[in-house]
Amino acid sequence: MRLERRTEVPRALLVAAPLAAVAFTLLVTSLLVAWAGAPVGRAYALLLEGGFGSRFAITETLTRATPLIFTGLAAAVAFRARLFNIGAEGQLYAGALAAVAVGGLHDGVGYEIAPALLFVLMFAAAALAGALLLLGPALLKSRFGVDEVVTTLLLNFIVLLFVSAMLDGAMKDPMAMGWPQSVALQDALQLDKLVERSRVHTGLVAAVVLAVALWALLKYTTLGFEIRAVGANPRAARFAGMPVGWTTVKVALLSGALAGLAGAVEVAGRTGYVTLDMSPGYGYSGIVIAMLAMLNPLAVVAAAVFVAGMLVGADSMSRAVAVPTYIADVIVAVSLITVLVATMLTQYRIRRA
Repeated sequence: MRLERRTEVPRALLVAAPLAAVAFTLLVTSLLVAWAGAPVGRAYALLLEGGFGSRFAITETLTRATPLIFTGLAAAVAFRARLFNIGAEGQLYAGALAAVAVGGLHDGVGYEIAPALLFVLMFAAAALAGALLLLGPALLKSRFGVDEVVTTLLLNFIVLLFVSAMLDGAMKDPMAMGWPQSVALQDALQLDKLVERSRVHTGLVAAVVLAVALWALLKYTTLGFEIRAVGANPRAARFAGMPVGWTTVKVALLSGALAGLAGAVEVAGRTGYVTLDMSPGYGYSGIVIAMLAMLNPLAVVAAAVFVAGMLVGADSMSRAVAVPTYIADVIVAVSLITVLVATMLTQYRIRRA
């Protein structure tokens, strides 16, 4: 048997592939649920009910989905240009720290700036911090061929150690009774709530708007064409006269900025300050979301809501039928593997040798 590249990919196959991957994932993980001694049907019903079955569940899912959309978009645009950004977790923390550095380290007296302007500067600083963090690996890749997977992954640990040092040092909140957390943002810099008596905030609207904007950029602009061309075949793009290295740098700045904004949105919309456990792996989950979405920015929104629903629903399922909450992580991980296989089968068909 051999793999033969498809000359044309049917649209129906592009739609069916991620759906089949999700269905296969649920089938595989149902074996683990049964192994844990829980009824599979009831466990999955509780999983869906916990993630989407009530007003509280939906708002919690949307709250969790908000940073996942940002990190999913960051991974999607980078992967489109074959820039494999594995460092969104570190870029998220860098953005969160930069946001607090601008919007929290003054106690209302250090910066004589109007809150509206300070709000803009806070998010600009977060985007810049994330962008600069990815710029180095992008330059190393384009100039010296250094593998960006290694550099971006290792930068995650460096950033987390730096955040830890700052939370125990210059940015530590003196009112936190020794707990390692940063000073808090001003109330005027917090994002508004979308739904009363819930945690879902206007960062969700910004995430959806950015998803639409990124889709339009990739589809209708010259930069989007260059990104797609570089991702499809860098050598052909260079032969056609496209600035492959410069395109990679622009993609790195855009991807890092999106991940940095995820950190700022989490701080301004949910936590109000930076802690080391602020992100339960949003940066890494963004990679899964981007692959589930087949690198389509619009589909990233739906994939983020799905993953967030699994994570939120797993808590309810665990309390009701004593299935470990780690089943949600298994679902997400198996989803990634099955989506990769499904993506391969959309590009290739199996032939008998």
